[in-house]
Amino acid sequence: MLKEAILYQKLSDNRLRCDTCPRHCRLGEGKRGYCFTRQNQGGKLCSLTYGLVASISVNPIEKKPVFHFYPGSRWLSLGSLGCNFRCPGCQNWEISHAKPGQEGRETSYLSPEECITLAERYNCLGISWTFNEPTIWFEYTLEGAKLAKNHGLYTNYVTNGYITPQALDLIGPYLDIFRVDIKAFSPSSYSQIAHISDFTPVLEATARARKKWGMWVEVVTNIIPGYNDDEGELRGIAFWIYQELGEFTPWHITRFFPHLKLSHLEPTPLEVLEKAKAWAHQEGLHYVYLGNVPGHPGENTYCHKCGSLLIKRQVFDVLEYNIHQGRCSNCQTLIPGKFP
Repeated sequence: MLKEAILYQKLSDNRLRCDTCPRHCRLGEGKRGYCFTRQNQGGKLCSLTYGLVASISVNPIEKKPVFHFYPGSRWLSLGSLGCNFRCPGCQNWEISHAKPGQEGRETSYLSPEECITLAERYNCLGISWTFNEPTIWFEYTLEGAKLAKNHGLYTNYVTNGYITPQALDLIGPYLDIFRVDIKAFSPSSYSQIAHISDFTPVLEATARARKKWGMWVEVVTNIIPGYNDDEGELRGIAFWIYQELGEFTPWHITRFFPHLKLSHLEPTPLEVLEKAKAWAHQEGLHYVYLGNVPGHPGENTYCHKCGSLLIKRQVFDVLEYNIHQGRCSNCQTLIPGKFP
């Protein structure tokens, strides 16, 4: 289903400039943007993926991963095709690197109203736009987020953070969680991983989501051997989180597993993850998690005041829960986030 884009400008040379993400693609007649999902059709910028769902499931919030927003809750999770990054080691490359209309990449139409019906039918706490980049699905996610709020549902963007201030400010009043990837902390690393050299828009959008719109923010960095595992970069991310988002912002340091064009690499050594966690604590962060390491204590949540075990996890399952009315059951310290 075609939908006219909300954010674009008509240029003097009969081209259109997309203003949804910071690439600001300039498109002649019939041309698509970098994400493959937006096309100049007769002088109008059209979204080619409005309502087209490539992946849908009901997941625990821990799968996003989000650990400090109603742990154990169920979320309707859906995604479409395309991305404005196309990372070489993407685990969802089958859909994120795909083009709308491409053979073998099936989608089905689901209206925003049907999303609400499904979320309520399966007793979901909210809706999460995930699997591919939700920013390029903007018109659809905006309508869905507005409807979700009207029905008392929470909302979540699982995003690379590459969104313009204009787009973020339109959807900001309707988003509760901004679960963002900060993939690296240097132009060279971002160029290799995400094909952009200026990553400041990611940082600016993340800070804006937190400071202007009050979204709950959790950060993920997937550590890829030889790409973004430098101590200086990892300390840089940790300190930026501490300085701009606050010392209680959760940071998920996740283990890379080989995919696609990075299939020749080895999984991230566990000691690299553990070192990164230690560096993050040294930079002032309290809630640092290790991901893709089942059974490791780095999956668990511990009170920043007394060190007591608050939540014991096994992958996406909550095995033990020691938070009462948002406070540590042992020392009564208020734990950052939202808890049942």
